[in-house]
Amino acid sequence: MTHTHHQEVAHDTQQHASTGATKPSVLEQAGGTKGLVYMALPVITFVLANNARGLRVAVLAAVAVSVGIAVERLWHRESLQPALGGLFGVAVTAGISWYTGSAKDYFLIGIWAGLAGAVVFLASVLAGRPLAGVLWNSTTGKGTAWRDDRRSRRYYDIATLTLAAIFAARFGVQQYFYETDAVGSLGAAKIAMGYPLLGLGLLVVAWAARASDRHLKAVARQRQPRPYASV
Repeated sequence: MTHTHHQEVAHDTQQHASTGATKPSVLEQAGGTKGLVYMALPVITFVLANNARGLRVAVLAAVAVSVGIAVERLWHRESLQPALGGLFGVAVTAGISWYTGSAKDYFLIGIWAGLAGAVVFLASVLAGRPLAGVLWNSTTGKGTAWRDDRRSRRYYDIATLTLAAIFAARFGVQQYFYETDAVGSLGAAKIAMGYPLLGLGLLVVAWAARASDRHLKAVARQRQPRPYASV
């Protein structure tokens, strides 16, 4: 029975290792470095066109660039989700800006999404279910053992609070530029505080996951019954 149990544990470990080896990174899921450039282009186009030709031209230019990016990605048979997701996002934000007649409203959804993210991450820590741990362990299939371990929860609390701070910083900085009508600074903040800043937060999440895994394995080893010495 013990031998069978060890075989099952070894099989699960190998399965997790193979899954981790083939699972694309966050950067790869976003389309790599090329994908990050594509995400910044509509924002840069909007800001430059708004300064040069006004809001209406800026909206049309941003949508046109986003359509061009989607077509280029589909032409090269790249991932469909980033292409259509980016196009939809630009269409919605540009539509809001067109409707209100204010260039700064192009960034309105992103600003309030930052506040919502900060509140959700903070609330998950206060509820004793840090969202970084919930998301990481559910997507990697590692179960819920970490929830019953105080030290693991502490690791994920740190990671979740880091993400909450990132989203709160996004809201604070961009809301300031929004109130001061600094459209150019809004665009720069949106790019700089997007994936680059989120990448730092994900590094903290990865640290928390590794620290939790090491601790849980150490606890499991301590709880394993020691084999009787042969006489």
